[in-house]
Amino acid sequence: MSASSELVDRLLPVVRQVMSIREMTSGGAEHRFAARFRGRLYFDADEVYDRLLPVFAREDTTLVLRSEDEEHIILAIPGLIRPGPSNPWINLGLFLLTLFSMLLAGAMYSYQGPEPDTMAGYFIYLLRDIPRGVPFAVSMLAILLAHEFGHYLAARYHKTAVTLPYFIPLPFSPLGTLGAAIRLKEPPRNKRVLLDIGIAGPLAGLMVAIPILILGLSLSDLGTLPSTPDAWRNQVLEGNSVLYLALKYLVKGQLLPAPLDYGGVAPLLYWVRYFFIGLPLPYGGLDVFMHPLAWSGWAGLLVTALNLIPAGQLDGGHISYVLFGHKATKLVPYIIVALVLLGIFWWGWLLWAGLIFFLGRVYAQPLDDITPLDKRRRTLAILGLIVFVLVFTPVPLTGF
Repeated sequence: MSASSELVDRLLPVVRQVMSIREMTSGGAEHRFAARFRGRLYFDADEVYDRLLPVFAREDTTLVLRSEDEEHIILAIPGLIRPGPSNPWINLGLFLLTLFSMLLAGAMYSYQGPEPDTMAGYFIYLLRDIPRGVPFAVSMLAILLAHEFGHYLAARYHKTAVTLPYFIPLPFSPLGTLGAAIRLKEPPRNKRVLLDIGIAGPLAGLMVAIPILILGLSLSDLGTLPSTPDAWRNQVLEGNSVLYLALKYLVKGQLLPAPLDYGGVAPLLYWVRYFFIGLPLPYGGLDVFMHPLAWSGWAGLLVTALNLIPAGQLDGGHISYVLFGHKATKLVPYIIVALVLLGIFWWGWLLWAGLIFFLGRVYAQPLDDITPLDKRRRTLAILGLIVFVLVFTPVPLTGF
């Protein structure tokens, strides 16, 4: 008798207590499992998992619950998941580099000196203006820290092993960073845990970003945009999401940027067109000249939107998976096509379309994939999709 057959025999008595077994299979070198039981569970999957977990752990196997063709499957995967230690010095080093990169970005927004002849000269000017970059850097870091520690604390609450945040510096870029990420060291227990971890980051980050954005907009002046492309050399306009448009209206009392005229187009049609493609450019119109705090708040909305794209390992991918299961993968081709079309108006979406094409079809799958969302979490997941619609910015940056 093989070791896998003996394992099936040892597990059989306890599995019989929770499942009406139709089929038992012992694994082998060609299988990913050591033992498999197929049938129907007598109890809720969450309760079954609690009952079986210590028994499977004593056999040095990982317990996995799946469903297939209206049947339930209990798997014993060889080996236990033992999360390894992390190196916090890496997290600290990346954090400090990102802080410096963000200070440079903040100094770029506040720079008012002469246009330098060389990159080295520009860098020296920025170093001298580092103190001016503090408001942007501190507020942007507050948003990213809230986002990442939302994930981290939710994971720790559910006793899921997770790394500290890894910040990604990007010097001389508009934001000074590509954001941050944490890595789960083990799969979450079930869809409820996956949702809690996935949605905690965007909601926490948004709770910090919105007050910062409102404060930044209140500190920002209204002014007239340049009337010719040459006057806007090396400058950009920030894009609009529904939430950003609404907050500008709340603080400034009008939709911005306000054009000189609508060019004979109905105002509603004008704003729908401008929202989705950033055209026509509002030369000579009225707009808000953003304070560094407003820039960081706007960037916080953008980062939230990017993370909530419903694909793969992104936060939005976790949300779509817990709502739709494996059907979530069918959304990916439509997402890629939409991003490619938006890439006509902002090239960055082409990069995101490529990333999702190669990486966006693999979703995080919990150990217990049977336990459904409860009513409260289903509502929370739907809220996550609504937030994505509100913060998504079709054309993040428009150059002149």
